[in-house]
Amino acid sequence: MFVRNELGAIATIQLLAVIFSLASMFWAPVGQAIAWLLLVIFSKVALLEVCRRFVATPRAGLDIQQWMRRLLLAELVAGLVWAGFALVGFGSPDSASHVFIFASLIVVLAIRMTFASTVLPILYVGTIPMTIAVTVRLVMLGHPFYWAMASMAVGVHVYFLFLAKGLNATALAMLAFRAEKDALIGELEKEKAISDEGRRRAEAANIAKSRFLATMSHELRTPLNAILGFSEVMQAEILGPIENDTYKDYVGSIHESGRHLLHLINEILDLSRIEAGRYELKEEAARLTDIAEDCHRLLKLRAESKGLVIVLDFEDDLPQIWIDERAIRQVCLNLLSNAVKFTPKGGVITMRVARTVTGGQLLSVKDTGPGIPKDEIPKVLQVFGQGSLAHQTAEGGTGLGLPIVQNLVQLHGGTFELLSVLRKGTEARVTLPRERVLRAAAPPQPAGHERRERQRPTPIAVEPQLSEGLRRKARLRLSG
Repeated sequence: MFVRNELGAIATIQLLAVIFSLASMFWAPVGQAIAWLLLVIFSKVALLEVCRRFVATPRAGLDIQQWMRRLLLAELVAGLVWAGFALVGFGSPDSASHVFIFASLIVVLAIRMTFASTVLPILYVGTIPMTIAVTVRLVMLGHPFYWAMASMAVGVHVYFLFLAKGLNATALAMLAFRAEKDALIGELEKEKAISDEGRRRAEAANIAKSRFLATMSHELRTPLNAILGFSEVMQAEILGPIENDTYKDYVGSIHESGRHLLHLINEILDLSRIEAGRYELKEEAARLTDIAEDCHRLLKLRAESKGLVIVLDFEDDLPQIWIDERAIRQVCLNLLSNAVKFTPKGGVITMRVARTVTGGQLLSVKDTGPGIPKDEIPKVLQVFGQGSLAHQTAEGGTGLGLPIVQNLVQLHGGTFELLSVLRKGTEARVTLPRERVLRAAAPPQPAGHERRERQRPTPIAVEPQLSEGLRRKARLRLSG
């Protein structure tokens, strides 16, 4: 910092020396003033040369103690030369010269304190000689006034040294904070590099896992289909009766366990294909209400066997939407199956299909089950995640249904929300965007507006924001 300060203000001290030299010509011989000015310039050039060499030296080869000695020696020479200013015109009867020299001392002290406060030994060797020289000159005048000025010179020097120590402490603290900041930045960069590498490996492992499972569908399902087929044949006693009742129970257990395992494998494979980016939507025009009614028919008997009531709340005249019907059917079945699974006997399940405010369509399944604590909702939406209260009170499950729902809805550009109040129930909302609605129906108007409606032009149906190819498919589907 000292070297940078010196190199950044090369002309300051020389310009000040020129001013002092010109001013001293009013009371001192011109030769003395010029000689002193040349000595100041020489000493300053020597100090700057040492500073330039210090900057040019590679950091790896720096000997701090050696360079400190060189800088101290160069500054000591400069300090002695500046002390010689007190000898310029020594013995002059002009009282103004003494006052000017005293003022010069204060200016030099202020400038050197600013430049050299980062290295106090350099400040000492550069300023003490001049203070001693000025003090001696004033004392030798033998007048109480000049004695007072000599005392002030010493006091001013002590005061500036006190300020310099404060600046030095501030500079050291700043350097310490900078070093700490650099160390923290280095640690953060190192940790970030480790984190990025860990994330990259985790993502690669996750993709590899998903690809592996997605390609294992045939190998995993083929033996299960054989187990299910043979166990069903044995359970139905097609090839002959089974006289041992224990064997019959074993066959039933085998068939039921195989179906459960096949269902689990199908869910894992579906989720793996979605994560691996291999799940392709086969989109077509369909009605969300028709899908909801089909799912209701499939689970109606199961709900009635548990003593549950399913209430259907479908908005009239809903237009068709452009979706993968199988995927949305799976979404609806998963949500309705969860509601039936986690709702206790005598509960009510409400399945609602309606328009949204933005022009899309909403599928909502609300139950009166045990609910999910707010802090467990993110866990429930994770793969194999289950809520604690629901896990204790329900039939159990794999924890894959909701993640599959969330991913399938996102593939359609929609949103999935899970709202729950503990011990009051849970509501699952699937919102499909307006861009997938094939026709936007005009909103109904109150009866008092019939006359005004006759005067208005017939509302134009809003075209879906789909590509031309998708619209062509929709028209072919609708005409068929």
